[in-house]
Amino acid sequence: MNEIELLEIENLELKLLIEAIYLRYGYDFKNYTKSHLKRRILRRVKLDNLKNITQLTERVLYDRKVLKQILLDLSINVTEMFRFPKFFKDLREDVIPLLKTYPSINIWHAGCSTGEEVVSMAILLKEEGLLNRVNIYATDINEQVIDVAKEGIYAIEDVKKWTKNYQEAGGKNSFSDYYIAKYDHAIFDQNLLKNVTFLEHNLVIDKTFIDANLIICRNVLIYFNEKLQNQVLELFEESLVPGGIIGIGSKESLKFTSVNEKFENINSTTKIYKKKIGC
Repeated sequence: MNEIELLEIENLELKLLIEAIYLRYGYDFKNYTKSHLKRRILRRVKLDNLKNITQLTERVLYDRKVLKQILLDLSINVTEMFRFPKFFKDLREDVIPLLKTYPSINIWHAGCSTGEEVVSMAILLKEEGLLNRVNIYATDINEQVIDVAKEGIYAIEDVKKWTKNYQEAGGKNSFSDYYIAKYDHAIFDQNLLKNVTFLEHNLVIDKTFIDANLIICRNVLIYFNEKLQNQVLELFEESLVPGGIIGIGSKESLKFTSVNEKFENINSTTKIYKKKIGC
C-alpha cells in the first residue's frame, strides 16, 4: 500500500472517529479545521501506543474516560494571564467606560480554558470598581479544565512570568496583591471569583443563555472552518445586547463573516467590536 492510499485511509478513519463521537456522545467536531483535528488525534494515538485511529474509535465507543481525554486533547488550552497585554489595556481604556454606564453587567468568557483570562478580567474589574456589579459566565466544552479554573491555583513559575503582562496591561497595583504563594503554587484570592459562574457549554450545539454586555472569545475561532465560525459568531451576536462588546483573538476577524455588518470596529489591532444599536 502506497503513501497516498495510507493517507486516504487515515483521513477516512478520522472522519469515522468524529462521526462516532457525535453519534455516541453528541459532541460535534465536524467543522473544526481538519489539520487541528488530525494533529491532535494522531498525537493521542501515539501517546496511547495504538496502531491507528480505528483502535482509538473502538476505545472511545466503549469507554467515556477515553472521550474525556479526547475532549481535553481537542480543547484549546493555550492561555495565560493578561495574554496579549494590549488587549486588556484597550479593554480598560475603551470598554470599561462603556460598561460603567450599566447598572449591572453580564460578561461571557467563551472557551475559558483553565481560567487565567477570567482571573485577569476579574482583577481588571476590581481595579476599576466594577467587580461587584458584574456577573461573569465562564464556559468551556471540557469539564476538566473548568475544574482547574474553579480552583484559581497556578504554578508559581507561571505567575512570575505573568507579572510583566499585568504591568503592561496597565495594572494599578502589585500583581502579588492578588495571590498567596504556597510552595510551588500561587493561590489567587477567591473573592475575585465570587461572581463567576463556571459552566460546560458547547459552542457548536448549545444555544445562547444570557444577555451579555461583553463577550470574550479569543483564539478559538481559528480552529473552526468558515461555516462554524459564522455559526458561532451568530450565536455571540444573538447573545449580545445592542451596544454590547465582543473581543476576539488577534488572528481572528469579523471581516467577511455573516455578522460583519452588525458590528462597528472599536479597535482593529486588538479586535474589539461593538454591536450596532439598531441590531
